[in-house]
Amino acid sequence: MRIAISTGGGDAPGLNAVIRAVVLSAVHRGWECVGIKRGFGSLLGESELMPLGPQEVRGITHLGGTILGTSNRGNPLKWRVQRPDGTSAERDRTQELLDSFRAHRLDALIAIGGEGTLGIVLHLWKRGLPVVGVPKTIDNDVGGTVTTFGFDSAVSTATDAIDKLHSTAESHERVMVVEVMGRYAGFIALNSGIAGSADVILIPEIPFDIDKVCDKIRRREAEGRHFSMVVVAEGAVPKGGTVSLIDPAHERLGGIAEKVAHSIEQMTGKETRSLVLGHLQRGGGPTTFDRMLALRFGAAAVRLVAERQFGMMVALQPPNIVAVSLENALATPRRVSLDSDSIATARDLGISFGD
Repeated sequence: MRIAISTGGGDAPGLNAVIRAVVLSAVHRGWECVGIKRGFGSLLGESELMPLGPQEVRGITHLGGTILGTSNRGNPLKWRVQRPDGTSAERDRTQELLDSFRAHRLDALIAIGGEGTLGIVLHLWKRGLPVVGVPKTIDNDVGGTVTTFGFDSAVSTATDAIDKLHSTAESHERVMVVEVMGRYAGFIALNSGIAGSADVILIPEIPFDIDKVCDKIRRREAEGRHFSMVVVAEGAVPKGGTVSLIDPAHERLGGIAEKVAHSIEQMTGKETRSLVLGHLQRGGGPTTFDRMLALRFGAAAVRLVAERQFGMMVALQPPNIVAVSLENALATPRRVSLDSDSIATARDLGISFGD
């Protein structure tokens, strides 16, 4: 067997651990591995495939990023090409990719990615490409699995930042509004907000009323707590409003923290600052949990290849790693359940969701 490995979409801590597990598990079976650089780039003429053996993956489990590189704008179904006049157009290069896959004598693809990448490989599988998916996203929004690798690390980074901001907020008696990633899922905000003792958590699943957010801050002020911590997911929306976009053309979320901070300062008179954690949450090495999950996912993906279970995705359904179909995994993206224990815990702790 000759297996190709790709990492697509936004990076996440744990990618290198998956690559290492796939390579060592494959070599153990006498198979060969190659890496596709920058998503699907190596199969579409951007670069050569990268040979991967024990030497190439030695000592990478704890490293952030991906030795293969990644891209969130390398969709072969909508490949962007530059026209002579400087404008751009989209081309479907699916057939080119399939032809290249066969020309390189590849037997299977293990694709590591989030909702977008897994949607692409589902399409490729339907076109005949033998593929196994590995769910990767800090947002934790892929269906079929209890969690994705990268999420725990991102929450840890966000929680650490919130802890540090607490001291400066209290020193200056300010309101601090921290924007975290997550797209349309509020898992990072919810988990880091609870763990970091936030006073307000705003998530996409619960549209917020800014008046109620300010009421919470005023109550704390009356109780002698002259600072407040607000954690807001990038996809949070005010009641009757829409998500905040900094790049509508590419649907890039962002800017909600600044808007919330401005409203709080105007409505309460409290000095308010905003901070966007941004790509800080994607960087750094994976936590122990993410390392273990990534290694388990990688080894399980190779087992699926050995069993020729293509069109499937590895998933954590505790205590086991199981196989679920890509189609089912993508049918219902994960969102924070409003009747979850975490939501109930936050409310019992007195945290406001602005509702």
